[in-house]
Amino acid sequence: MDEISYACYNSQGDLSSVVSYNYTLGSLSLSHKNKFNVVGCNALALLSTAVGTQNYSTGCVSTCNSPLTVNGNCKGAGCCRTDVSVPFDSDSFHTSPFRLENMTSVHDFNPCTYAFLAEDGTFHFNGLGDLKNLRNVTKFPVLLDWSIGHQTCDQVGNRSICGMKNSECFNSLPKKGYNCKCLQGYEGNPYLSNEHGCKDIDECTTNSTIHKHNCSDPSTCRNKDGGFYCKCRSGYRLDTTTMSCMRRDFGWATIILGTSIGFLSIMLVVSCVKQRRKQRKTTELQQKFFQQNGGGMLVKRLSGVGTSNANIKIFTEESMKEATNGYEESRILGQGGQGTVYKGVLPDNSIVAIKKARLGDRGQVEQFINEVLVLSQINHRNVVKLLGCCLETEVPFLVYEFINSGTLSDHLHGSLFGPSLTWEQRLRIAVEIAGTLAYLHSSASIPIIHRDIKTTNILLDENLTAKVADFGASRLIPMDKEQLTTLVQGTLGYLDPEYYNTGLLNEKSDVYSFGVVLMELLSGQKALCFEKPLQSKHLVSYFASAVKENRVYEVIDGKVMTEDNKREIKEVARIAVECTRLMGEERPKMKEVASELEGLRVTKDKHKWSDQYPEETEHLVGVHITSAQGVVVPLAMIASRI
Repeated sequence: MDEISYACYNSQGDLSSVVSYNYTLGSLSLSHKNKFNVVGCNALALLSTAVGTQNYSTGCVSTCNSPLTVNGNCKGAGCCRTDVSVPFDSDSFHTSPFRLENMTSVHDFNPCTYAFLAEDGTFHFNGLGDLKNLRNVTKFPVLLDWSIGHQTCDQVGNRSICGMKNSECFNSLPKKGYNCKCLQGYEGNPYLSNEHGCKDIDECTTNSTIHKHNCSDPSTCRNKDGGFYCKCRSGYRLDTTTMSCMRRDFGWATIILGTSIGFLSIMLVVSCVKQRRKQRKTTELQQKFFQQNGGGMLVKRLSGVGTSNANIKIFTEESMKEATNGYEESRILGQGGQGTVYKGVLPDNSIVAIKKARLGDRGQVEQFINEVLVLSQINHRNVVKLLGCCLETEVPFLVYEFINSGTLSDHLHGSLFGPSLTWEQRLRIAVEIAGTLAYLHSSASIPIIHRDIKTTNILLDENLTAKVADFGASRLIPMDKEQLTTLVQGTLGYLDPEYYNTGLLNEKSDVYSFGVVLMELLSGQKALCFEKPLQSKHLVSYFASAVKENRVYEVIDGKVMTEDNKREIKEVARIAVECTRLMGEERPKMKEVASELEGLRVTKDKHKWSDQYPEETEHLVGVHITSAQGVVVPLAMIASRI
């Protein structure tokens, strides 16, 4: 039985009590028939687990602002429900609910938010009654799976506890271990080898509809170990289609031979016709999928004026199968909300990343097509290059250049990539990301807003060069407009609060998200961490408070800070805080941010150069340097800031 986690708030909107639960399952595992439920207004709850050093979470958001909006279902208004999408082989879980913002207006009918696991179909949302006080119900049933030991059937061999006769061992999933079952045609206890174990089922006499024979005449049924057969008397044969006895026909051999040849000829003709019809249907289906996935519009757009990367290749379905070796599981690089990413090998032996949309998710398909159209406008060395797409399948595929050193998040928060990034590397990565966003906002043929900048969408190549990825949520901004009204989309922790509240999208939304990434580079902490104390869960507010109170060095990653770079770190921290100001009009433009960061980096390089060649430095005062991002920085100005 699962306990209910909850977080309660007083009438002023402050947290008054919170109860979260950790569950240890031991040798058991969660069944896929369980659901994760959240009850409350503007509530978010997470179900978290860890497998080795990898953390996993799933959850959902429930919204409402008055009892009039609450209904009796569990589809997001007052209650939400989701599949348990974390790995089922985890042996411990943690549930934690909280409210997204202070909501004093809902306190009278919803003082608490709740989160709990329950067997699918056992919890029925009672609307206002459950919002008022769900703690009257203390537990819900949860299904668990079990298995024997931690070895597979091949590993235990004859040492398994399955009965020695008429039973077999099968591997238990997702947990390691095994279980036993009776062979087909037998029933009983597969774990016993005596008379109480698996015994033969007499299909000829049993009353069970599952195991009953299918002979048309019961008198012809003959039982045997593990099955049965139908026996006809002499002069009759068994018709295997109707399972009935029919009198044997003894025709002339020539008639039988002629009939057989004629039948085979007809079958050959029919087979050829069917094969041609099948090929035609396959071609028609591929054309249907191509149009359904926006192929016609895409070809038209890519051939139009203004595309800077119009050499995007259209791949065939067969080439995608060959590149991924039939979508082999060992080729999977990752799976998530954006679909499945495979490592592919093209005929020229070039290695690529192939992203496949989720089946049945039309919104995902639209994002894929949008990504192709957006990337066709971009030609920048710090943007992951789109090589092509395949649209003649039920769901589309995108083919990218292969980036082999993981994401920025992996390097900051993971343990797969050796030593931590140095300060010089972090500053260079920040300059590259800022320059890329400045290009998208100001220099692309049509201004582009990425809309989902975060450390997991920044890839690093073998030289740790930043590559901005995942443009599925991006939007092109017409030249005559400064902002668009869109459905809010983004990632919690990085999402611009002004955009979240108004739905108005502009380039300052990317500036906010970049500011959060900059804070992650400085602190080494995640943008949103529910395991931390309340005051430090949200990196933006925690970081901004530290800067305001002149204790910024307390939140800086100790692995990168030295006496020589304290001033640079303090300047970058100031820029990060300016980027994450609440009002978009108070934030700098991305071009200004890129210029400031590049100036810091050039200053740092000048210090190194001047330390080695002091006499030559004196002759360079007043000379202008053009940075890699296209920003002109006068050395005289840099010297004045040292």
